[in-house]
Order: sequence, then structure tokens, then C-alpha cells
Amino acid sequence: MIHRPDPHELNGLLHRLFQPGAAAELAALAGCLAGAWALVRVVRGRSRPVGSIWFGDRIVDGVLFPVVALAFAVGARVALETVLEPAVFRLAIPILVSLVLIRLSVRVLRATFPGTSWVRIVERTISWVAWIAVILWVTGVLPLMSDAMADISWKVGAGQMTLLSLVEGAVSAALMLVLALWISRAVERRLLAHPGRDVSMRKMVANIVRALLLTVGLLLGLSAVGIDLTVLSVVGGAFAVGLGFGLQKIAANYVSGFVILAERSVRIGDMVKVDGFEGRITDIRTRYTIIRSLGGRESLVPNETLITQRVENATLADPRVVVSTTVQVAYGTDVRRLSTLLLEAVRKVPRVIDDPPPAVQLADFAADGMNLSVLFWIRDPENGQGEVKSNVNLTVLDVLKREGVEIPYPQRVVHARLSREQGTPHDLFGAVPSDVATAASTTGAKTQLRDSA
Repeated sequence: MIHRPDPHELNGLLHRLFQPGAAAELAALAGCLAGAWALVRVVRGRSRPVGSIWFGDRIVDGVLFPVVALAFAVGARVALETVLEPAVFRLAIPILVSLVLIRLSVRVLRATFPGTSWVRIVERTISWVAWIAVILWVTGVLPLMSDAMADISWKVGAGQMTLLSLVEGAVSAALMLVLALWISRAVERRLLAHPGRDVSMRKMVANIVRALLLTVGLLLGLSAVGIDLTVLSVVGGAFAVGLGFGLQKIAANYVSGFVILAERSVRIGDMVKVDGFEGRITDIRTRYTIIRSLGGRESLVPNETLITQRVENATLADPRVVVSTTVQVAYGTDVRRLSTLLLEAVRKVPRVIDDPPPAVQLADFAADGMNLSVLFWIRDPENGQGEVKSNVNLTVLDVLKREGVEIPYPQRVVHARLSREQGTPHDLFGAVPSDVATAASTTGAKTQLRDSA
């Protein structure tokens, strides 16, 4: 049982801190901290895991260091109690306990909710509460506050609840939830450690495990507060009614998320197009799915949308997709010979695959020339289509230049009539500039003026 310091003993504690025995305690405490750092350093090895809960980024900011230091400090205090009355360790042990709680909460929250703004606010709140509790404990005020809160009680159902039990239960519930998040995070990392085609199924298992652990942690926390769990049946009925009316969209998104992960209609890594937004699925959460476009923009799509609306999946059954480009050649070009040359050149373009092979088709006969469609396949649409299409166009242009094939300019025929009175051409709506033929020739158009007077 932990000894509660008496407020009247504060002066005695301060007096003992300046005695010669305090120097021995400081040396022993320094040895405990150094030994804890060395042990954690040996356990961690030479690798430096980023964002590790146990080891942190610099050993001392992980959970394992204050835990080991606390164990060493407790052992040193027990050993020194036989020769002197502890003073330094009486302050150090509560500080280390507070440090363990802070490191545990902060590291778990950062690992579970990376990049979330509210996590920093929660971290600061936990730190302030923990350090204030240590100060109140050392000064002897906390035991007095505990006795005062124990005297404040009220009736809850058939039992009595005190303010002290409520606070202790809230702290216990918070610790339960933090431990549940920690375990679920470890399970999720282990499941997703080796990416593969079944990553969506493993993601679903990780979400289920997290939901179950959070539920168990919440129930244990409520039990620690002193709430009778049998009353949850009434609360559950009321929650179901509220769910049916106000929370049905949220519930539908949660259920849809598990349905998507179970039937694997869309999977992490698929290239999809939803509501005009095209990109690659980077994560499937319980309420929404994250789609990242090739331009870097991210869209949060509710899971219900992926169930109820039309979704274009470019990589559901086969990751290969066809890309096409069009080029126009002049009439009189040997299209059959040119098609063979284009096929040989397109096959050499990076990212263009041979199965299915590229194809060149005579699409139609246009007013200015013949349109050729160049079709080719790629198997990595997540890397974008603009680069490979540009490379194919450059290759086609090189072939046309090498073979002397003309890309025809647009041809236009302008009908005009000459005014017999003025001797200048007029069209049906007004005067035609005298330099119309010159202007047309500079743009590459072939203009033909006909006298219709």
C-alpha cells in the first residue's frame, strides 16, 4: 500500500533534502536513470524505429525508459530504507509514475491518430493534469482533496456514488481505452506488415479487433466508474431509437465499410472513379474511404456512396487498361506500311506492354486527312497516363518525320463575290478584306476565292 504523505510532513521533507543522505539518494537515482537508459538501448539495438511506442525516437521519450527507471527507483528506495529515510526517491517515484502515464498516453495517441490536430491538445491536457497531481501529492494536498471528494456522494439507482469514485473511475476508463488502442494498434501493424492482394481483408480484421477492444475497454471503464452494466440494456434501446432516426447515415457508412472490406468490391490500391473524381484508394476507414488522385488531391468518400452509386474500377479484375491517341495523315499516305512502322515504334516505349499488343486503326476519313487511332495497353494506371501517352505521341511524331509523312493543315473554301461598282470582293454579310488570301495563307489554310458576280 502506497504511503500518503501528511501535509505537516512537508517541512520535514524539505529539511531532509538538504541532508548528506540526499546526495547518496541523488547518486542512486542517477544510477537508476543511467541503468534504465543503457538497458533500453541494449534492448532496442542499433535500429532506430520511427514513432515506436516502446522506444520513442530518442529512447528517453518512449514508454519503456520511464517504466524501467521506475522499477529501478522502487528497488533502490527499498534498499536505502534500511540505512536512511528516503527524501529524493519520495519525490522521484511520483514523478516517474506520472511520466509513465504521460508517455503511454501520448505515444499511443500519436500512433493511433497520426497527423490529427486535436491529439496535441489532449497531450498537453494529460501532461498538465499529471504534473499538477504530482505537485498536489508531494505537498500533501491531494490526500486532503481525496477525503473531501469521498464525502460528496449521491444516489445512483440502488447504490451510492462518490465524487472520488467518479474521478478514479474516469481515470481508470481512460487508461483502459488507451491500452485498448495500444493493443489494437499493435494488431493492425502486425496484420498490415506484409502488403499483398488480401490487404483489404486484413484491414477489415484490424477494424473489427479495434472495435471489440474499444468496446471491452469502455465496458471495463464504466464498471470501474461504478455504473451498473445492467442498465445498458435501457441505454442500448434508447441508442437504437436514436440510431434509427438521427444516426442512420453514420450507421449506414459504418456497415457499408465492413461490407466493402468483406466482399472486396473495391480494395486498397485500386484505381477508381467516383462521382467524377478519379484516383487510387489509399485507405478504407470504418466510415469513409480515402481516394488520392494522381495530382495529390485526396477525396473522402462516404462508404455508403461506394455501395449505392456507380463506381468505375480500373483494376478490379485486371490492372491492364487501354490508352488511345489519334493522329491525322494526308490523303495518299501508305497507311498499311505506316501502321507497321508505328506498331514497331510504340512497342519500344516504356510502360507499354505486349499483351495485349498495341494496335493502329484507320478510324475515319476526315475533311483534311485520314485519322489513325493508336491503341496501347499499360498495367500500372496508378502511375498516371499522361507521361506514357506523351511518350507515345513523341514516338509517332518521330516516325512521321522520318518517313516524310505530312500532317495536313486544315483546308477551308471561302466563297466571295465581286462588286461590279467598286471592284472589291464582298461576301454575303459585308466587305471581305483585300488581304484575306494573305491572312489565310499565313495560318496554313488553302483559300480559294471564287467570283460569283
